[in-house]
Amino acid sequence: MLTKSLKSFEKNGSSNGCISAYELSSHYQIPYSKINYYTSLGFFDIVRKQGNKRYYDKAQVEHRYEIISRLINEGYPLALIRKKLLKGNGHELL
Repeated sequence: MLTKSLKSFEKNGSSNGCISAYELSSHYQIPYSKINYYTSLGFFDIVRKQGNKRYYDKAQVEHRYEIISRLINEGYPLALIRKKLLKGNGHELL
């Protein structure tokens, strides 16, 4: 699961709480195109850019990706998931 992967990456990865889109894709088996799509939908917030690299808050990505995955598995369409996440910042969906 993503939570275990993120925790193990914290030992070897970025120590500032940020993770790049490439790191998300390669370490957690999330397709890069899915990260781009979810970013465009507003699911993941870019916290900083360095050149052409985007960095995300690791805790936010972990939290939201688990919610998104659960809701998709329950049959919710992405449009409704987006509304739910943006309405309450995802916290009430746990």
